[in-house]
Order: sequence, then C-alpha cells, then structure tokens
Amino acid sequence: MSAMPQPSRTLTEGAIGKTLFLFSLPILAGNVLQSLNGSVNAIWVGHGLGEAALAATSNANTILFFLIGAVFGVGMAGTILVGQSVGAKNIDQAKRVVGTSLVFFAVLSCALTVLGLTFAEPMMAFMHMPEESLPLAVAYLRIIFLGLPFIYVQAFLSMSLRGAGDARTPFVFLAINVVLDIALNPLLIFGWGPVPAMGIRGSATATLIATALTLAGLIAYLYRSRHFLRIRRSELNYLRIDPVILKALVSPMGLQMIVMSTSMLAMISLVNSFGAHTTAAYGACFQLWNYIQMPSLAVGMAASSMAAQNVGAQRWDRVAKVALTGVGFNFLLTGSLVLLIYLFNRGALNLFLRGDGGAIEIAQHINHVVVWSFLFFGISFVLAGVVRATGAVMAPLVILIIALWCVRLPFAYALVSSWGADAIWWSFPLGSLVSMSLSAAYYRWGGWRNARMLPTPPTIARPTDDAIEGNAEAAQA
Repeated sequence: MSAMPQPSRTLTEGAIGKTLFLFSLPILAGNVLQSLNGSVNAIWVGHGLGEAALAATSNANTILFFLIGAVFGVGMAGTILVGQSVGAKNIDQAKRVVGTSLVFFAVLSCALTVLGLTFAEPMMAFMHMPEESLPLAVAYLRIIFLGLPFIYVQAFLSMSLRGAGDARTPFVFLAINVVLDIALNPLLIFGWGPVPAMGIRGSATATLIATALTLAGLIAYLYRSRHFLRIRRSELNYLRIDPVILKALVSPMGLQMIVMSTSMLAMISLVNSFGAHTTAAYGACFQLWNYIQMPSLAVGMAASSMAAQNVGAQRWDRVAKVALTGVGFNFLLTGSLVLLIYLFNRGALNLFLRGDGGAIEIAQHINHVVVWSFLFFGISFVLAGVVRATGAVMAPLVILIIALWCVRLPFAYALVSSWGADAIWWSFPLGSLVSMSLSAAYYRWGGWRNARMLPTPPTIARPTDDAIEGNAEAAQA
C-alpha cells in the first residue's frame, strides 16, 4: 500500500460534486461490505439453523445496533472535531481529540462488556423474545459483548481517519474484516474437521475473531505508515481525558443514535408480540433496508466530514453547496435502490427466508409499505450531517425525538389494536416525513451556522515534522 494520506485541503478545494462523490465512494463501498457481511451471516443462520435462530440474531443485533449507535454518535462528534482541526491545520488539537476519545471508548466498552455479560438474558426477556428464540439470542449476544471493545475502537479509528480526509484506509480494513467474518461463519456454525460445530454461537465467535484481528492490523499499519494522527511514545500525554473535548464528544450528538437505537428496541418489542414469523420477516426486511439506506448514510457521513473541514477553513460558500449536492445524490442513489426492491421484492427476501415458510408473505407486505420512505430519511440524514459539522447538535436531537418518540412509536402503539401489525409498518413513513420536514426547516431558517463544538475556534498550529514529511511522501506517491 502507498503512504497514508496526510493533512491536506482536498476537502476544502475542487469541484463540490466530484469531491463529495469520490469521498463518498469508499464509505459507500464499506457500508455495502458491512451489510453484505450481515446478510451472508443471516443467510447461513436463516437457512441453516431456521427461523427461530434468525429471529434470535435479529433481536440480538438490535441490541448491538443500540450499542454501536452510542459509539457512532460520539464517534461522529470526534470525526467533526478532527475534521475541523485538520481543516484549520491544528494537528495538536486533532491528536488531543484522538487521545481523549480512545481513553473514553476503552473505559466505556469494558464497562458495557461486563454489564452485557451479566444482563444478557434479562435484556432479551424484556424485549418479549419468542420463547423458542430466547436461549439462542442470549448465547449469541454474550459472545458479541466480548467483542465490544474491539468493535468500538475500530469504529472510532475509522471515523477519525475519515474526518482527516482519508476514506480509503477504513474501507481497506473493513474489507479485510468482512472477508474474515464471512469465511469464518460457516466454519464455526457447522464445524469442519477438528473445528466443532458451534451453531449460533459460531456466528458471533466469527465476528469476534474477525474484528480483533482487523483492529490489530489497522493499528500496526497506522504506526508503520507513520500516520500524522498516531500517538507516539513521546506523546503519551495525549492519552488522557481533556474535559473540554470530552464534553463536546458526549454532547447531544452522541444521544441522537441512542434515541434512534432505543426506539428500535421499543419497535422490535412490539414486533415480537406478533410471533416468530413476523419477527423473522421484520429481520429479513431489515437486512434489505440496510442496503437501501447505505447511499444516504455514506453521502451524509461524507458531507459531514467535508463540511467540517470547510467550517474549519471558514469556507461557508462550500458548506451550503455540500448540503445541496448531498441531497441530490441521495435522491439519485437511494431512489434507484427503492425501485429495485419494488421490482424484485420476493426474490430479494428469498435470500433470507425459506420460500415455504410463513414469514416471506409478511415480509413482502412490510416492504411495500415501508421502503419508499427511505428517500425522506436520506434527506434528513444529509442535512443533519451538514448542520452537525458546525456543532449544532441540539436541534437534530430534538427533531429525532419528535419523529421517533412523539410520532412513530405513539402512532404504532396507539393503532396496533385496531390496525394490527400494519400500524407498525405505516409508522415508518410517517416518522420519516416528519423528520424530513423539520430538518429542512431548521437547515433553512435555524441558527446552526453560528454554533461551535469547542469554546473557541481552533488555533492555527505549525504542522509537525511528521506531517511535513508525510505530505512530501504523499505528493510523490
């Protein structure tokens, strides 16, 4: 591999559309790989172990989504702080953000691992798991909790690299992670030769092993390539909590994904009340929804990183163009995937569900009601990403709470007795429409341009010798 990208102004210069598109591609490809990984694992579990096992992994992965959602929110705050610092050429501040975040994630992930191992079974019971799926979900979840520290640190390092303008390296190591996970899943689920068959535990163990090995490789590569964000032995003072930075990291931005994840927990608990067939159908649809949401997620994350660097460089004209271009990309890319799902609904669902099972008809109906609403979700995500790049995090949090906890969930719970499961499915489009309308209104008339994540704007610091050397290497590469 060539030398790692060093601090540059690539996200603050050049054509907006081309720059955003090229920066989004590795993120989108990484999202595809990540969802492909989950889909392949779901295929092995659904076809090899049955609908009860698929329902178990769907519920356990909802817990995992909740936990990753928490790290995603804090990680996005770190991404923006790194992006603003790199845009302002303040490498010292970028390293302080990385050091504070690493210590925070290490402590948090270890604490959550202990809690998860202790309370895995009560959590699953609280979600009204179907009786036949409960022991399978608990076994799967306990192993996933053991891998949580590796998942957290790898996610944060990848997001920090994107904030610094490097989307390629996270993609490369995510690809390695996915290949390892996909290869290990059937081996550990069904066994082969001296390797015993572990059943559903094998799927979780494959994720644990793949993530740990990939994280070790990523850290080794960052030091071998002398990345400008690496913390050297003489810089161990960065590995301590900076209260000002920590306050910015655990701002309402971190709470946004927690709000989203807890709403999903409440929603799947309601889904579970309709039995294992409906839960399995929902799990299969969720696999497809991951793919539909990928373009908007990728564009939104790229737009946030790009806007953050331009905010740091005080290029406000480019920030507005990033938002409009991102919304256009969302319509083009997400709209194409929505159309494909409508055209090939049953064929896509057959990947996860047996054709003779009771779940596939339910899943087809769910998709007919829900998938068109992801166009509106994409607009909200892109606009929220740009707004958050300045540090305006309270308004997106309030909008999310209104859309999910004041509209979607009350609608579903209030009408489920008369509409049945349809109340759940129709709550998705309603929540997305509300979120899009409020996000667009705040982007147009809100005061987000005056927000700050840290008390004072980043100060301009002289690039370190390593950064200067890295720039020269990158120019030659």
